[in-house]
Amino acid sequence: TADRQTSLSPSQFLRRQQVLQLYRRILRAVRDVPAEADRRYLKDWAREEFKRNKDATDEDAIRMMITQGNMQLQELQRTLKLAKS
Repeated sequence: TADRQTSLSPSQFLRRQQVLQLYRRILRAVRDVPAEADRRYLKDWAREEFKRNKDATDEDAIRMMITQGNMQLQELQRTLKLAKS
């Protein structure tokens, strides 16, 4: 709801933007996965991971999850690049 968003501190707002950006980047990368079954699996996995952690409030834990997510995204992108070459 709008009420919840207006109560975000500036750092929470930025963190939320980072999380949403990471989610979009992961979904964009998943589109490049050749096999449809793998694409569906990865999309469902990403959705579940983000949904499972959506109520996290600990700043350090959130930062760590963003870092892990970025590392997993880079690994996926590397794998896709290797598969194309």
